[in-house]
Amino acid sequence: MEVRNCRGCGRLYNYVGGSYRNLCPDCVKKLEEKFQEVKRYIEDNRVASIRQISEACEVSTKQIEQWIREERLVFSDDSPIAIYCQSCGAPIKSGKYCENCKETMSDQLDQLYGKKPIEEPKKKRSATAKMRFLDN
Repeated sequence: MEVRNCRGCGRLYNYVGGSYRNLCPDCVKKLEEKFQEVKRYIEDNRVASIRQISEACEVSTKQIEQWIREERLVFSDDSPIAIYCQSCGAPIKSGKYCENCKETMSDQLDQLYGKKPIEEPKKKRSATAKMRFLDN
C-alpha cells in the first residue's frame, strides 16, 4: 500500500489501487452522497439546467459534467441539458461520443482487426517425417 494525500480534503490515507480519483474513503462517501442528491434533484426538476443543478446542490458544474460523461447521469431528449461529443462536437445527452462517432469507431476497429478470426497457419509435414520410438 501507498500513502497519499487526499485531493479533496488533504488528509493522508492508504491508497489502494483503483481508488476513486485519489480521494480518501470519507471524501468518496461524501461525493457519492452528493451524486444521490443531484440525482434526486434532477428527478424532481426535469427541466433544470446544469447551472441550476449546481447551485441548488452545491456541486461544481465540472463534477456534474463528469458524471454525465461517465454515464452515471442520463437525460431525456426533452431535457435542456446537453454536452458535446469529444470527436465531432455534436450535442449528446450522455457519454463521450455521439452515436455516429461510436459507429464510425466500431467500423474502423472491425476493419483493423477483421471480422473473421485469424486462422493459424497449418504446420507443413515433411515427406520423411516418421514416428520415432526410444529403445530401452
